Amino acid sequence: MPSEPANAAPARIPRHLAVIMDGNGRWAERRRRPRIIGHRAGARAVNVCIDFCIERGVQALTLFAFSSENWGRPEDEVGGLMKLFLNALEREVEELDRRGVRVRFIGERERFSDKIRERMAAAERQTERNGALHLTIAASYGGRWDIAQAARSLAQDVAAGRLAPQDIDERLLGARVCLADLPPPDLFIRTGGDTRISNFLLWQLAYTELWFTEALWPELDAAMLQRALDEYAGRERRFGLTGAQIAAQTNETVE
Repeated sequence: MPSEPANAAPARIPRHLAVIMDGNGRWAERRRRPRIIGHRAGARAVNVCIDFCIERGVQALTLFAFSSENWGRPEDEVGGLMKLFLNALEREVEELDRRGVRVRFIGERERFSDKIRERMAAAERQTERNGALHLTIAASYGGRWDIAQAARSLAQDVAAGRLAPQDIDERLLGARVCLADLPPPDLFIRTGGDTRISNFLLWQLAYTELWFTEALWPELDAAMLQRALDEYAGRERRFGLTGAQIAAQTNETVE
């Protein structure tokens, strides 16, 4: 890839990348292999994505690993996924820690086994001081659940007299949803060909740029991720304003 001219403006890099890793099962089925083989291949693609984010300076990466609805999949597939998840926690955390990656999990953690919950907590403790990349794994997660638990938290404060109902606004609710301490995702990527967000980060994705690809998750490589970043860099993000207003704000910042 040719280098940029010395005076070229730096490409816009998303601070926070959110990803739905779709297509593992179909990748395996096309090869007449069990679906769990596709999930194992998908785990390798996760490392590709992590490497890419660290190299490009992306600050936060949130991966949709297992949705609330995925518990309804065939029992043998769910069981295989849980074993794969546990093995990844036991095998990968040391390397992630060495690379300066902070790991945390969002979702209904109580639905996992005691052993998996213990491993999740241990991974979070071990990596909590790292800052090269904030890696969040959404597991047993749903966007509607996220908003409901935030509303429940506010309702408890109202019932306890710590908060008046009329004081509840978007800012307060947004402070109670998952990832409130991170910037909202700038770019959302979904592999696998479907063009929907499937109950993922419903609150947080309000103004996120969306990018879809027909490629299946195990096919992910750095070139594909770079195409997504290149397209993101060329988009105008207006956040409800006009293009002229955004241009004026940019000029004021430059001046």
